[in-house]
Amino acid sequence: MAPKGPYKLCTVNTAPERAKRLVGRVVLDVKEEYTILHVENAERIEDVKAMCERNKPDVLFCASMWTKEESDEIQRIAKETVPGIKTMAIPQGLQVEKGPDAIVEFLKEKWPGLVEA
Repeated sequence: MAPKGPYKLCTVNTAPERAKRLVGRVVLDVKEEYTILHVENAERIEDVKAMCERNKPDVLFCASMWTKEESDEIQRIAKETVPGIKTMAIPQGLQVEKGPDAIVEFLKEKWPGLVEA
């Protein structure tokens, strides 16, 4: 069966290389089931609206360095800018506490329920 998608993904992460690396691992791991295109990363909350306007992503991830309040704000901006966008915040501190493998596993576990809901 052909993979579902493609899904355009934007990320909000103050460490863009880490975002690219971790999302790249997820993309490879799920490529049989889903086609995910990581189109852009924003490093600042102020850049989220413009990024969403440019790319009209299907999905947006907030990285684990953001507080709950910051993640909520990022997701609010994305939803106001792109109706129907699916958003998800990685739990604050997950990268620091459990490392990059935990982030990859979290994203792979949550992805189907997010995009197929």
